[in-house]
Amino acid sequence: MLKNRFVMVDGLDGSGKGTIVDALQKWAELKGMKVLDLRSYCREKNTFPEPEEALQYDAVVSAEPTFCYVGKAIREELVRALDRRYSAITLAQAFALDREMLYKRVLIPAIKAGKYVFQERGLSSSLVYQPVQEHIQLSELIKLPGNRTALQFAPNLFIIATVRPETVIKRLGTREKKDYSIFDNLSFQRNVDSRFRSDWLRQLFEQHGSKVVYLNTDEPKTAEDTQKEAVTVFEGFMAGNAKQD
Repeated sequence: MLKNRFVMVDGLDGSGKGTIVDALQKWAELKGMKVLDLRSYCREKNTFPEPEEALQYDAVVSAEPTFCYVGKAIREELVRALDRRYSAITLAQAFALDREMLYKRVLIPAIKAGKYVFQERGLSSSLVYQPVQEHIQLSELIKLPGNRTALQFAPNLFIIATVRPETVIKRLGTREKKDYSIFDNLSFQRNVDSRFRSDWLRQLFEQHGSKVVYLNTDEPKTAEDTQKEAVTVFEGFMAGNAKQD
């Protein structure tokens, strides 16, 4: 009863991660659940809710990096395409600290209480992106406290949105709100794509209890197609676990 409700979605920038998470949020709302959108909460209040407040909700929707404290610094400074460049290990440490605060303040209490958690990005992004940025050993990344915590509470369902890097670059170019990220170039995205599709990433999460599903979001699929398929995958996963219980 208290398990199999943590879903993480990851993939390339512009791969449809947010579209999938939004679809899961809508699914919860249509079920009459009280949903805490942590993304909006952190933007508005510039802080995390206390665990007692978060536990008043049936479902939590979150994203990494977060939108307050360290996460805000990551978004507004560390990954921006500026003259000030930060090393991959600096980024890895910042992401891990942001992650540790998010998990301890909100996600772990929610997971333990059996709440639904739908999250965009997570530890997988650190394991994929920072070694492409600069040579960093996976073992070094996993040693960081926030990353160890995330592995201890690995998602029950891990959806990886797959899309051609060329499609991603086209999508990013049409966005009204630009991220101006250091990662938004075709060569980088091709390297990241191969890591998201790698056996080692899938196996790492499977070893920690995650069911890994690849969801193709490439053209000619529409956002509506992706949302429908994501909900179908999620409901199928939940039904399968209900039978096991």
